[in-house]
This record gives sequence, C-alpha cells and structure tokens, in this order.
Amino acid sequence: MNAIKTLFKNKNLIWELSKKDIKAKYLGSYLGILWAFVHPIITILVYWFVFQVGLKSNTVNDFPFILWLLPAIIPWFFISESISSATNSIIESSYLVKKIVFKVSILPLIKIISSLIIHLFFIVVLLTIFVSYGYGLSWYHLQIFYYLLASIGLIVGISYITAALNVFLKDVGQFVAMFLQFFFWLTPIFWNLNIVSKEYQFYFKLNPVYYIVSGFRDTFINKEWFWEHPYLTIYFWTFTCIVILVGVKVFKKLKIHFADVI
Repeated sequence: MNAIKTLFKNKNLIWELSKKDIKAKYLGSYLGILWAFVHPIITILVYWFVFQVGLKSNTVNDFPFILWLLPAIIPWFFISESISSATNSIIESSYLVKKIVFKVSILPLIKIISSLIIHLFFIVVLLTIFVSYGYGLSWYHLQIFYYLLASIGLIVGISYITAALNVFLKDVGQFVAMFLQFFFWLTPIFWNLNIVSKEYQFYFKLNPVYYIVSGFRDTFINKEWFWEHPYLTIYFWTFTCIVILVGVKVFKKLKIHFADVI
C-alpha cells in the first residue's frame, strides 16, 4: 500500500521524468525520438520479410502471418524493453540515488512509463493495421487495457527485483538480457503452441508472458474474453502478485544501501 501511495503522490514527477528519459535516450541523434519508433518498426519488417517472404510462412488460423505475429510481438517489445531499462535504472541515475530527499523507488517506474508511451503508439498502429485489413473494431478490443495492466504488474514486480540486485551484482543486467532472449523463443510468438504435444503445453503456459501474448491474440484474432480462461488467469495473477510482493520487499530491504554501493 505504501508503494501505491508513493506512486500516486509522485505521479507528476514520474510523468515529467519519463518524458525527459525518452528525450535523453535519443539526444544528439539526427532522428531524435523517432528512433524509439523506427527501431521496432524495422525489426518487425525484417521478421515479416524473413518469415513471410523468405520462408513463405502460410496463414495461421486463416490469418495472414503478419497479422498473427503483430499482436504477440508488440507486447513482447514492451515487456523486454521495460525490464531491460528498469534493471539499469538505479545505476544510471546514481546522482539521484545519493540525494536523501529523492524517492529512489520511482526510478524503475520512470523507465516503465517511458516504454509504455512508445507501446501505446504501437497499439494504435496495430489497431490501424487490422482495420486496414478489413477487421473492424469490436468490444473485445477493450481487453487491451486489461492486458496492459497485466503487463505492467508483471514488469513492475520483476523490475524491482532486478534493479535492486543489479546495484550489488553487476552481472544481473547481463543475465536479464540473456533470459529475455531465451524467453523470447520459449514464448509462442513466432510459433503456434498447437505444434507442441498437449502433454507438454502445460509447461509452456507456466511462462507468465504466454498469458499476455495469447491474451492479445485472443483480443485481436480469436475473439475470446480473458475470463474464458479462468485457470490461466488465476495462475497469472497469483504469480504476478507474489512477484510484486517479493520485488517490493527486496527493493525496500536493499535501497538503504544503494548510496553506499554506487
């Protein structure tokens, strides 16, 4: 509850620092903040060219491959970028950590919010692409807000743990990058879970990112509500709440030592 109160109390500061973080990240480059949008777009186009044109991937569930891919890869961009940047948030802002009056706990949140701003742009792009293909807006698209909340909850919990540990163990950042790469291919983003034997599908569903990725596909493609998967929903929120509680506890316990270590 104290963490939530801190968030709302400092919401204006978090918002201003998030905007500043986006500008600072691309300061000095010719395209500036446009790089935040160009890089993911180029990545998507490369994947589309390799799988759709090069490997001639067939339609998935009667949907063009690019339409099947986008609802999964866009939330992954948000999750991976947020966790990566939030992990290094304390070290990057060491000058703020040493200020007694500054709330160190908002630093990971600043990185997450700055990534969220970019993510919202790509959600609008995603909706536009589906509409341009003839798939109109529906009530199911309201679930986007639900899965955004689910993504943020998971990211916050993980980021508080990794950001705190990264101050003391500099290898944590490298391990996070490695695990994100591993989970990228472990999560059914480029491949359909149905190709896996049913007896093994359960283990892939234990990956909490699967819930978000499949949820976005349910929203845009399968037209299913999140409550139609009650066991998966209960598991995800149980896992996420535990991660948040552990993250807040670890961060609170270690933050008093940040200024001494950095």
